[in-house]
Amino acid sequence: MFFGRYDYSIDAKGRLNFPAKFRDAMGEGSFVVMEWVDNCLFALPMSEIDRISERMGADELMDSWETTGDLFSTACEVEPDKQGRILLPAELREYAGLSKNVTIIGNRNHAEIWDTDTWNARRAAVTNEQRRQRMRELHI
Repeated sequence: MFFGRYDYSIDAKGRLNFPAKFRDAMGEGSFVVMEWVDNCLFALPMSEIDRISERMGADELMDSWETTGDLFSTACEVEPDKQGRILLPAELREYAGLSKNVTIIGNRNHAEIWDTDTWNARRAAVTNEQRRQRMRELHI
């Protein structure tokens, strides 16, 4: 399970500290980072990549390049170094607008990697009334 918020800086080489809690949740070794909607990056354990792939393969509408090729062509396998950093390719950093300040959030079965200003603006755009309404709709 992934939850919480962590703020880091990305270095000039494109290395980003990845929270120890999230590294543990990813499992042993490497995991996958890919482009996602709203100009953020998704970080998923290999088991989630397998699950998504199987689910997409089972849906005839998803069996097209527009969906599968576009999604999986941006994926890269990363492995934390001894300091817990992952190296993000330039293409992924560019897509997500990552240059210095980065926010990593947990979202149930994955982690999301955001430019901090973008994440903060996104959060600020949601009012407390909207949050209350969402909780009511979820019966929470």
